Amino acid sequence: MKLVILDGNSLNPGDLSYDCLKQFGEVTLYQQTATAAETIDRIGDSEIVLVNKVPITQEILDACPNIRLICVTATGYNVVDCAACARRGIPVTNVPSYSTEAVAQFTIALMLELCHQIGLHSQSVHRGEWIGRDNFCYWLTPQMELGGKTLGILGFGRIGQTVGRLAKAFGMEVIAYNRSQCDAGRQIGRYVSLDELLERSDILSLHCPLFPETAQIINAAALEKMKDGAFLINTSRGGLLNEADVAQALKDGKLRGAAVDVVSREPMEADNPLLGAPNCIITPHMAWAPVESRQRLLDCVVDNIRAFLAGESRNVVNG
Repeated sequence: MKLVILDGNSLNPGDLSYDCLKQFGEVTLYQQTATAAETIDRIGDSEIVLVNKVPITQEILDACPNIRLICVTATGYNVVDCAACARRGIPVTNVPSYSTEAVAQFTIALMLELCHQIGLHSQSVHRGEWIGRDNFCYWLTPQMELGGKTLGILGFGRIGQTVGRLAKAFGMEVIAYNRSQCDAGRQIGRYVSLDELLERSDILSLHCPLFPETAQIINAAALEKMKDGAFLINTSRGGLLNEADVAQALKDGKLRGAAVDVVSREPMEADNPLLGAPNCIITPHMAWAPVESRQRLLDCVVDNIRAFLAGESRNVVNG
């Protein structure tokens, strides 16, 4: 059995080991793969392909007839033409739910940073601005308690519910909007309409998938319904925001602050309107990145391959 990893650096920049895959056969590792021609050449006669962000198109499938399994080393699998794979009898697997705790933790970290701007104040102290002050303390931004505030969660699945549980520990009221409702969600927060979510949230956190109906769901019209001075957090998908509208809301003071770990085009482009917007924290799609989370992902990929070789279907997304 031949296995090829097309963009190993995305999952493992060097702190994990791919040796766990050698039990299945010969493993060839490429850190990055840039073009379709390069993809075809590197897959060659491999039977199992591991991919994170490298597109697997019908053209590539036509040129690589030995492929028997494609393992996406992520939850999202839109980089693979799943329908074309299904027509060829090639299962495509993904890894769901590996980063729930990590993303929820990161969301809370962004929330706290918006409230306190800890990094900004640490930098101020290191610049010497605390030395020789007349008073024993100072702060450069308004400080805010979470207790008694309302957290609105747009998308109340595993991650959204975990964020809600953590927020309740701060004494926050949790409200949520989701296409479907469940008892587990009701134990954490109260389901409301989308309009009520926008109108009542002191902090709005996005945790829904990116579908045509959710694309740019946070736009000028939605922002207008929000409280003046609310915070916005997005650790889900960049395409949920109309980024120009969010940047304008920050400039106008409609939003007190925003924190995003994702943008509409990644890596970020120089003309992204959020760059330079006031009171906007931007991190480079790293909420999923704790080593524990990525090891869990890799372990699941191994289990997916093992199940496939045993004739079982595990985390197959195309049939």
